[in-house]
Amino acid sequence: MALMDFIFRWLHVLFGITWIGLLYYFNFIQGGYFKKATPEGLKDAKEKLAPEALWWFRWGAMFTFITGVLLLVGVKMSYGSFNAYIVAGATMGTLMFLNVWLIIWPNQKIALGMVEGDGPKAAGKALLASRTNTLFSAPLVFFMMAGPHFQGLGGGYGLNASGSTGLWVVLAIIAALEVNGIAGKQGPLASVVGVIHCSIALALVMAALLVYV
Repeated sequence: MALMDFIFRWLHVLFGITWIGLLYYFNFIQGGYFKKATPEGLKDAKEKLAPEALWWFRWGAMFTFITGVLLLVGVKMSYGSFNAYIVAGATMGTLMFLNVWLIIWPNQKIALGMVEGDGPKAAGKALLASRTNTLFSAPLVFFMMAGPHFQGLGGGYGLNASGSTGLWVVLAIIAALEVNGIAGKQGPLASVVGVIHCSIALALVMAALLVYV
């Protein structure tokens, strides 16, 4: 069991690096290039580069999610409960995975001209969901590390999350941000600097809620 847990954890990190690395590439690099590229360069990137990157992106998300579920099953079988960090992190990771497959990928296909539809509108929906995933990324990684290791401050396997007021507040914040990511506005997430600052701030706020509330 310990060996399988280690293997799933190793694969989870490898797939997660692929997924989040490409998420950062799309948000921090490709988006800026698309605004500055020549018509010929933009056309070539949309036809060849972006679809290839999106393939690795969405399947990285898929296998990160699958290995994450396997890890959760292992923790449940071994310890019987989840701490607040694991619950919050698993919630964010699941929403991020769903954003990839249900919002970002379908709308990117339209924006890239792979299928028919309103390209500019689809691009806006995909960007907002992608920015939301980028916003979630810093707290997600914090929770992933804090879940087993933040001993003495609510971490460590076997601690039960039930009754945690801070967790309910964090879950409400996550839900509100996800709703905005589906049908809201970019606001401070519109710029690269803005989404980075917001992601780090969100991680700090959520960590404080789980530790002190």
